[in-house]
Amino acid sequence: MLYYLYDGSFSGLLTSIYEAFYNEQKPDYIVGKSKYKKSLFAETTKIKTDENKADKVVKAIKNKISKKIYKNIYYVYLSERKNIELDIYYYLKIAFKKGKEIDKDWSDNRVRRIKKISKKVGRERHKYLGLLRFRELEENILYAPFEPDNFLLPIISNHFASRMKNKRWVIHDKKRDMAVIYEENEWMIIDGSELPKINYSEDEIYYQKLWKNFFDNITIKNRINLELQQNYMPKKYQKYLIEK
Repeated sequence: MLYYLYDGSFSGLLTSIYEAFYNEQKPDYIVGKSKYKKSLFAETTKIKTDENKADKVVKAIKNKISKKIYKNIYYVYLSERKNIELDIYYYLKIAFKKGKEIDKDWSDNRVRRIKKISKKVGRERHKYLGLLRFRELEENILYAPFEPDNFLLPIISNHFASRMKNKRWVIHDKKRDMAVIYEENEWMIIDGSELPKINYSEDEIYYQKLWKNFFDNITIKNRINLELQQNYMPKKYQKYLIEK
């Protein structure tokens, strides 16, 4: 049983896929090094990330299949599902044969799984584009915490960078303790441990209290329907809503 071990990055995964296409020994598993558990009968090959090889895979997917297929595998990678790397590899093997028509194929289990996961990631991204709530910190920095099921930071940051160009802001994925920091038209992903202590500005504290009071006052107590409310707004999205 052959394991390809890569560094966990998307470029590392694409490099592994490149090697899987061109090496005689095909992998039984493609696993991030940090997730690999030693097995007595397993053979391992360490894949060194090669940006040139990764770029060749990207160009081949976009030019020979479609940009949508590339988006599918990137979103699936961001889902962080267990053993999803091998499914991505097989999905691409089929896609290079069938072309963009693969997107209409629901007969293959791996293809179906890739498409379903990609859609789930896309839906969660769309929801958080509307649900992220920024708070004002000291030094006029905006801060938005959230805990998405998928690793969304790489695919929501451009949206906010284009709409909040003149602000300094932070989006903090507290589930993974990773964050995007934005300043002067550039954003980058950092480890959450690098963030300074979160201190809300006086205005933020005042307006949070004001908003909560407003929300409480407009609520009609005898018409509260928690079940219906959760249908429209599941609990996992409510944690960082100020009014909740």
